[in-house]
Amino acid sequence: MQYLLYSWNVNGIRAVAKKGFYNWLDSTNANIVAIQETKADISQLDFSYTHPKDFESVWSSSTIRKGYSGTAVFSKTSPKQTIIGFDSAKFDGDGRVIIQEYEDFVFMNIYFPNGGRGPEWVKYKLEFYDMFLTKVQQYQQARRPVIVCGDVNTAFAEIDLSRPKENIHHSGFMPEERVGLQKFFDNGLVDTFRYLHPNKVQYTWWDMKTHARQRNVGWRIDYFFISEDLKQCLVSAQIHNDIFGSDHCPISITIDI
Repeated sequence: MQYLLYSWNVNGIRAVAKKGFYNWLDSTNANIVAIQETKADISQLDFSYTHPKDFESVWSSSTIRKGYSGTAVFSKTSPKQTIIGFDSAKFDGDGRVIIQEYEDFVFMNIYFPNGGRGPEWVKYKLEFYDMFLTKVQQYQQARRPVIVCGDVNTAFAEIDLSRPKENIHHSGFMPEERVGLQKFFDNGLVDTFRYLHPNKVQYTWWDMKTHARQRNVGWRIDYFFISEDLKQCLVSAQIHNDIFGSDHCPISITIDI
């Protein structure tokens, strides 16, 4: 079966809904659409937001701060099981994690922490990376194919951001963050976009305050990862920078299993 999967940091579901998100969702023909940074509790949302045509949805919201973080998954097929969070008091308060087990794969939608608020947040981010890898390894040991998507908040290589030299000491491109991301690859996760497009320069996030998108001064910090056992199933990996509504753009993969 062929699956079309999308991921998008929407920077607020209520804001992006006013900019045509649900029309876009309907137009994707996707099997699964994962979003990050929803910035809303499900109790705050209209029925039409949580029950769009042809999709069922699952939401994970911050229990610490309203209007912060949060994730959701829209799917056309019911998963066998849905798990919210990592079962960790330290990491689960912001609604960053939705894990869904399907027949053919385990799907993980994750909004990884941003380290930009100081050294303690970089430390927290890297600890979150390690917790994530622990969960991935559990599925790998059970011989379950894994698909991961989300805003990872780190550009891995110089090709992945417009101004690497100027940002080497800024969170998102610091050496320790890139080492943390290298661990993903060392543990058998494949960066789908870079695997299919080794030399392509394309970004997924732009700073809105400096109007960076108009100048295409961006970063590639949103990813689809797959486990090694799905490499031969990967048909396409795309960045949809023609879609607006957020400071990020959607990304997608097609998998034929």
